Amino acid sequence: MAQGSIKTAIVTGAASGIGLATAKSLQAAGYRVFGTSRKATVDAGGGTRMLVCDVTDEASIADMFETVFGETGRVDLLVNNAGFGISGPAEETSVAQAQAMFDVNLFGVLRTTQAVLPLMRAQKGGRIVNISSVQGFIPAPYMALYGASKHAVEGYSESLDHEVRGQGIRVVLVEPAFTRTAFDQNLVQPDKPLDIYAADRAGRSKFWNEVMKTADAPEVVAKVVVKAATAEAPKRRYAAGPKARQVSLLRRFVPARAFDKAIRKEMQLPPMS
Repeated sequence: MAQGSIKTAIVTGAASGIGLATAKSLQAAGYRVFGTSRKATVDAGGGTRMLVCDVTDEASIADMFETVFGETGRVDLLVNNAGFGISGPAEETSVAQAQAMFDVNLFGVLRTTQAVLPLMRAQKGGRIVNISSVQGFIPAPYMALYGASKHAVEGYSESLDHEVRGQGIRVVLVEPAFTRTAFDQNLVQPDKPLDIYAADRAGRSKFWNEVMKTADAPEVVAKVVVKAATAEAPKRRYAAGPKARQVSLLRRFVPARAFDKAIRKEMQLPPMS
């Protein structure tokens, strides 16, 4: 591939997990890849260059884009992957704690997207891939605030895609299910625990241990990101992995009450009355 035809991709949250796997897969697909993380880290494998970028800081984002654009003169693909979760009863999570998560999961996407759109518009094209979750379109018991942040990302992405299509820019969603990364180990616990939920917390820990045994590898998600990034006529959303595809189909075609029963069974919650 000639130097002038090499496309440039940026992957936020690329130090590990889905972000790291995505950076490597995009590199293998022919992109020149820049990964970001909040703290300085070694360059990812496959030639990905790592840059420091805090998605809650507009100045940090501007510096990152200035570096990438200064070296390559273009940004063809932005993968918004940076994020974290809060695991626990919604009632136990303070507004301040929820705001801190939304500042990364939703407003971080908003900041990086608003920074890249003028660059993509000037070059008359680009692709933005936002990493959502199946919890962005189904109920998320004991991860209600995380689910809410992903529901918000989905609504923002769908609406923005309509607004910028005429500028040659597409915005698409990738929706993984449970994935074998450090995400579950790094889940933040609610900051105002209540005794009434003590037994539920023990049950959630057991649930996570069990589901992670059969969770998808991050490379499964990365492969779908590459597909979403390179499709000539991209779909609005891509389910990543067999479990995500199954959940997506069930959500679309199964009656609400039956779907709720299935969710409660999957999450090991008491049966509906």
